[in-house]
Amino acid sequence: MIRCKRVYDPVEANDGQRVLVDRLWPRGCRKETLELTAWLRDVAPSTQLRQQFHSDPEQFDEFRRLYRQQLAAHPEFWQVLLAPARDKCLTLLFAAHDQQHNNAMVLAEF
Repeated sequence: MIRCKRVYDPVEANDGQRVLVDRLWPRGCRKETLELTAWLRDVAPSTQLRQQFHSDPEQFDEFRRLYRQQLAAHPEFWQVLLAPARDKCLTLLFAAHDQQHNNAMVLAEF
């Protein structure tokens, strides 16, 4: 099972493995206090794609298409997520304000 959750939301017992899937460290979060299993920067969208989408959120469908292409080209970045998602709960953490239009949701769908 894969869940997506804002990194700022409280930790819950059923989160399972908590993996940050943003390229940048979230603002206002201290590394020593954020409960994570892993931080997978490379699975996040490229800097160029992230900046392009950030400047025009109405282009989410195009962002999704391009990000899925990036994921397909680099399975080594996301394959480590398959076993935890199969065996128990995997929570993909993201910092975006929009809980419906973000890279974690695209990754979970992928």
